[in-house]
Amino acid sequence: MPEMSPPSDPAAIGHWITSAPMRALVAAFGGELPELPTGKLLIWLDEFSARHWDFRAGAERFEARDWTGSAAESALIMDAARALGLVVPQPPRRDSYDHLLVLGGLAQGCLQRAAYAARLVSDGLKVGAVAALGSFRPCGPAERALLAKQTDCHEVDALDQGVRDAFGLTASAATRTGSDGPVGPRSWSHHIYRLDGGPRVHVLAAPASGHRANTADTYEFWAEELSLGIGATVLIVTTPIYVPFQHCDAVRILGCDVETIGLDQALLPAAMRQEPFSAGRHLQEVRSAIRSMHRLYDATI
Repeated sequence: MPEMSPPSDPAAIGHWITSAPMRALVAAFGGELPELPTGKLLIWLDEFSARHWDFRAGAERFEARDWTGSAAESALIMDAARALGLVVPQPPRRDSYDHLLVLGGLAQGCLQRAAYAARLVSDGLKVGAVAALGSFRPCGPAERALLAKQTDCHEVDALDQGVRDAFGLTASAATRTGSDGPVGPRSWSHHIYRLDGGPRVHVLAAPASGHRANTADTYEFWAEELSLGIGATVLIVTTPIYVPFQHCDAVRILGCDVETIGLDQALLPAAMRQEPFSAGRHLQEVRSAIRSMHRLYDATI
């Protein structure tokens, strides 16, 4: 099956959710995709995926239980996920962008994405500015060990270390913060680095709309801090499994020309690569994509 790009408008969303790979996934879990208008079908898929593909149950992604099934079922899931755009990395379509965004996550993902972004720039991609978007989510023990930090370590620290290492940065040019005391949900920070002979590099921790900042919060905060223009071109770097959902959130929130790509681990140093995500993790992120598409669809009709 050919791979689909992440949808950016209602027609493309309708094509994605009624595609052959989506029908195959639904059938593999005992369902049949009904003939409904796009909005109602998104509601149906949200409810179906909540019953069958929600392994988080409100927890963080790294805390989710995994799905276990047969080898044949796993192969079908991975074939569908690949066709839906959650597996294969894609290179940038342009040779220049106004902004390059590096999305946060677990520490390993932060380091990978920063390294990949720097690789794109060193290979000749022209960008007006680079920004790494994260939060004050506390790092777990494994993340602190990876970053060689003992205490008081957050997701934004992983991004900061990642861009420092990847872009060869030293002292920050400027720092703004909204937290004078202990870090809380409304805390935020913005570090700005000057890259010799290159673009400015921003590292931001966004304030949270809930108990911690999510992807949408980071987009909104970055757009406000940098006064994003409507006609700006934006390239977002993440991990392939998250491309559809993070792309749809970006299109909905930023209102500009957005392209979202997943990093290519083959272009990273061997020590930074990780094992492929399981079939269950891909099911979970198909659900995330459905929910983000639902929000985008509601915002555009």
